Amino acid sequence: MKIAVVGAGIVGVTTAYELQCDGHEVVVFERRASVAEETSFANAGVVAPGYVAPWAAPGMPRKMLGHLAGRHAPLRIASLGAPGQWRWMWRWWRACDARTSAGHRASMHRLARDSHDRLRALSHDLRLDFERTDGYLVLLRSQRELKQARTGLKLLAELGESFHLVDAKSARQIEPGLNPATPLLAAIHLPGALVGNCRQFAHLLRLEAQRRGADFRFQHEVQRIEPGSKPSVHAIACDTAVGGITESFDAIVVCAALPSVSLLAPLGVRVPMIAVHGYSITAPLRHFEGHPDIGPRSAIMDEQLKVAVSRLGQRVRVAGSAELGGRLDIHNPAALSTLYKVLDDWFPGCAQLAQVQAWKGARPMLPDGPPVIGRAGPAGVWINLGHGSSGWALCAGSARLLADLVAGRTPAIDPSGFTPDRLR
Repeated sequence: MKIAVVGAGIVGVTTAYELQCDGHEVVVFERRASVAEETSFANAGVVAPGYVAPWAAPGMPRKMLGHLAGRHAPLRIASLGAPGQWRWMWRWWRACDARTSAGHRASMHRLARDSHDRLRALSHDLRLDFERTDGYLVLLRSQRELKQARTGLKLLAELGESFHLVDAKSARQIEPGLNPATPLLAAIHLPGALVGNCRQFAHLLRLEAQRRGADFRFQHEVQRIEPGSKPSVHAIACDTAVGGITESFDAIVVCAALPSVSLLAPLGVRVPMIAVHGYSITAPLRHFEGHPDIGPRSAIMDEQLKVAVSRLGQRVRVAGSAELGGRLDIHNPAALSTLYKVLDDWFPGCAQLAQVQAWKGARPMLPDGPPVIGRAGPAGVWINLGHGSSGWALCAGSARLLADLVAGRTPAIDPSGFTPDRLR
């Protein structure tokens, strides 16, 4: 089939690769000048299946209200009243039901586990040379945090995830660069987690897809999807630097994150997705003779402030915060201040902050948690959307699942938890 993929973030690139490997003629439309230019640009880089979970969970409404009061709160509300925001929050609140949330978490974990394995297999088989390390350390500062983590540890065990609860001394052996002056009680070590540069991976996989015949068309912004004269044949209408074009396809896969909402609405597909903004700062690591362990070896998570610090080659990235509402082009100084605080708490002086790059990305969040993957609307229209803050952790599995559904094959994992029908 001739298939159009709309969007070349990490989900769009992996989807295009899998479809091309299945023998389809794939054309990718991307409004930016390259791949991974928006939400996939500067994320934390952590792929830890045991920590992929829906926002909608029992007790979360109370926790989130408590977070709002703190100076270094992991959650902020920039504004309320954006189109669809109140309805989204209502659906999120309903999805916090224990039974509903447990089902969504189980689905997300299956997809995350499959995606983690697929990501490693692609990296190995294609010899993709991107910045990556192994291991993830969740830092617990106090007895209160340790107590709160007990439920999560039990769940990790039930899910079959490999982890170790270690004391502060062992944690500092795993990450020797941790600041000895910052209080640390214990840590959860996940040795099998992968930490990697999502954007580098996207560029390398794009080259592999092109080598197999995929056509990437950058600076092509899709304006609408037009139903064709034949069933399952649709046209893409888009604007380019030299004018508009229209082209017909046997199938169209929409992976364009938030712009997908308006693109799909005329087809009768309503996607309750909003932007939850995340922040990161990235800077070169300092090098001191005789001190090779300055900065993280892999990645740590400050459990109290929900901020990750990752090593990406010779750079350090600090990522976190969740901001409802607001604008993508306006950075909240308080959110950035929290990132700098966590870096200084755990790895003071490790980065050349005069060369820091600050970034803000719009995560496409669905109210209940799992992404939507499958056929939606008219025959021939497919979607792979709503990965939220877990796009890097779920991309490879989501792409393989979508490709299997398009081909009519039985997927490796149960697709029922991701069907677009649940959005109705």
